[in-house]
Amino acid sequence: MKIEMLKITFGGFAAMAMFAIAAAAPGTAFAQSDEGDMDTSGDDEALTEQVDRRSYPPITYDQTEDLDDIWVLDLSNGERVKIRLMDEWAPNHVERIKTLTRQGFYDGVIFHRVIEGFMAQGGDPTGTGQGGSQLPDLEEEFNPMPHVRGTVSMARANTEDSANSQFFIVFYPRFNLDKRYTNFGRVIENMGAVDEINRGEPPQDPTRILQASLASDNRSPPPPPAPEPVEEDITADLLNAPLEQQ
Repeated sequence: MKIEMLKITFGGFAAMAMFAIAAAAPGTAFAQSDEGDMDTSGDDEALTEQVDRRSYPPITYDQTEDLDDIWVLDLSNGERVKIRLMDEWAPNHVERIKTLTRQGFYDGVIFHRVIEGFMAQGGDPTGTGQGGSQLPDLEEEFNPMPHVRGTVSMARANTEDSANSQFFIVFYPRFNLDKRYTNFGRVIENMGAVDEINRGEPPQDPTRILQASLASDNRSPPPPPAPEPVEEDITADLLNAPLEQQ
């Protein structure tokens, strides 16, 4: 009887833990496992055959080094954010970011999902969380690097190999995302500007990426967006005003 009660209790805790992880995961569809009690007896053999030959050097904050690996985001809040791209951690994901950046793909794209205390997600040109680029989805490059404050990671749907163009920046550490989302970089300048990205799912007044570039391109910040014209109320005095003489 006690053994059965322990099994029931442990099962309840496990279900609660899976729900908590799923609720916190970024992306248009959270990464909840649907494999159930699949037989994983061959996983150890597969892992033995798949040797990870990547290296995991620490983040370089020196902005004079490897300018081609510094991603520059000019935001509609007037701020410029710099992100160190880590080729060693996730080479294919970093190459995707560089390719789309040089195509101008991210210019004008909003942060469509911004959750207080969690993360800011962008990279979808439709602004709905359902879109991506015309390039094929990427195979996962999960790695042991932790999701700390300022981490930049790739968003995906339920399937592991579904990352395409959407990414998210973590406000606070979220270690439950480690080895479940591809961590490919970190903010190295102006994390405060990331903190100022407008919240919402989607935000009423979303923050945009006005221009995405690489530091090696040496692009100047774009001019700030022009203020929206203020409509003046038409009053009786205006209607009765005399016409200006030519």
